[in-house]
Amino acid sequence: MIVLKFGGTSVKDQAAIARLIEIVRTPAPNAAVVVSALAGVTDRLLGIAAAAAAGEGGEALASIEGLRQRHHAVAGIVADAELHRDVSESIDREFAALAETVTALVTLRETAPRWVDAIAATGELVSSRIVAAALTSHGVPAEWVDARRVVVTNDEFGSAAPDMDATFAAIASACRPVLAAGRVPVVGGFVGASARGITTTLGRGGSDFSGALVGAALDADEIQIWTDVDGMLTADPRLIDDPRVVPHLSFAEASELAHFGAKVLHPATIQPAMARDIPVRILNSQRPSEPGTLITSGEVAMPPGHGVTAIASKSGITVLNITSTRMVMAHGFLRRLFEVFERHKTAVDVVTTSEASVSVTVDDRRRLPAIVADLSAFAEVSSDGDMAIVCAVGDALPSNAAAAGEILSALHGVPLRMVSQAASRRNVTIVLRAADLRTALSRLHERFVTTESAVS
Repeated sequence: MIVLKFGGTSVKDQAAIARLIEIVRTPAPNAAVVVSALAGVTDRLLGIAAAAAAGEGGEALASIEGLRQRHHAVAGIVADAELHRDVSESIDREFAALAETVTALVTLRETAPRWVDAIAATGELVSSRIVAAALTSHGVPAEWVDARRVVVTNDEFGSAAPDMDATFAAIASACRPVLAAGRVPVVGGFVGASARGITTTLGRGGSDFSGALVGAALDADEIQIWTDVDGMLTADPRLIDDPRVVPHLSFAEASELAHFGAKVLHPATIQPAMARDIPVRILNSQRPSEPGTLITSGEVAMPPGHGVTAIASKSGITVLNITSTRMVMAHGFLRRLFEVFERHKTAVDVVTTSEASVSVTVDDRRRLPAIVADLSAFAEVSSDGDMAIVCAVGDALPSNAAAAGEILSALHGVPLRMVSQAASRRNVTIVLRAADLRTALSRLHERFVTTESAVS
């Protein structure tokens, strides 16, 4: 049994959905499908929420109408007249409900997080209905499954966490009868609901997470992530001219790469798959014959060399420097420091310490003023914005005692702000100025990926 998750570019228009149908046709009916919103739709919906909060009702309603028309155009791929009528009515219902919600919010001039989630969920709820109808009308019997009935979360709107036991039970209960009847269950990703039935979302990129949840709940043989690139690349193609596809990764390598910026895979995706030891394959829906990247448990055999499998990167990083000569070596200081980040639900990527200071990186600036205020109650705090992270990853790095030194040597002359190597020694992480990111990434890729690939 295979779970196929399709990203926004894989369902963006009729041509994309036609490719999706042919991809699903082969493993059907022993398959389940999870889909994102049409490409660009979630951003448009978040823009509508912002417009509602600003009282810009005309702009918000015009945008809703534009989205409604776009979804009707995509739904034109549904060939069967009755199915087309049903899906068209569902599109109109969803966007009428959205317009009603937004009209009320314009009057209130505010959008609480729960309402932002309700608005943002519209994309996946509509796209999944279109895909289910399109599959059925083209000879692949399918059935829509409402994600709000099967992904049970807490009420942390905007980044809700699933209750795994409840979610697995609900997915199995809803999807197994569909599979047993010879149909393909189709679920919208990214979307869930709290135990009280209030719509939630799993955060940006959460459709990958949804795909992994469905795969784990159904004990899938494989989870396939269909996107618009040929697999996990050795570096960001927006910054490097010649990235390579990595044919095989371990779960640990993929998790590190996703966490430190590899856009093709959401960091949370690996967790349910790893727990159930389900292989994950990243594939290109526009080039389905390409083998993609396979992610499995256990270390992956690497050719001789320095052990770097790929290099992840992300910008938009802020470094916080927390200094307290009175407390930094005192018992409980670090606990008190990290409790601030926990209280404000903000993750820390990299940590370095010295005798009198601690430096941490964050990529979510939404709660930064409050974090700085709380830290300032017991320490001096300064910040460096416009920073970036480069992370060299490889299961074979621990076997090369000189790896960290060689990586730093390749960056000679580039000002480095922080350097860290995790206990597993699977990665070497460097924080530097965003302005130096392209140079650093190019040097590392040329030294440890391009050159070694040519040698091997």
